[in-house]
Amino acid sequence: MGSVETEARFNEFVMPELDVMYRVANSITRNPIDAEDLVQDTLIRAYKAIDRFDGRYPRAWLLTIMRNAQINRVRRKRPELMRDPDVTMAVVADESPEGSSADTNIINETFSAPIEDALAALPEKFRTVVELVDLHELSYQEAADSLGIPVGTIMSRLHRARRNIRQHLEHYPSQES
Repeated sequence: MGSVETEARFNEFVMPELDVMYRVANSITRNPIDAEDLVQDTLIRAYKAIDRFDGRYPRAWLLTIMRNAQINRVRRKRPELMRDPDVTMAVVADESPEGSSADTNIINETFSAPIEDALAALPEKFRTVVELVDLHELSYQEAADSLGIPVGTIMSRLHRARRNIRQHLEHYPSQES
């Protein structure tokens, strides 16, 4: 494939997903600088592999590349973390320095304190799924691909997370006057 074709395919399939990629990277890394680095790594890998991409489901393809890039980044940073085969993206995300993310800012500006508390009370694996599906509006399949878990697990975690949020909110008095 020539460079003109490569660039055309890159512009057609990758560039429209840039905003979603950044939002997901921000929720994975919880740090805007690391998110930019992760998106950059993903773009480079996608550009190199665009000739092997079949043109179907570009978002899922890109988020898979992003997930693998993040896993590799963490491996280089903390090799002992990867000795555990059960390591999840939640653990990977926790390795980033704490900081205010775009998602946190959106939640703080949009949701009331009870909902913030309910989201914060969720275990990381549930909160991550809520962020991807409800905040970033990824499909179940896209969220599953980005986290490397089955769609059924996404659905189960989302159901449990929403149930936990509802139960958490039942303890708050009604805001009606």
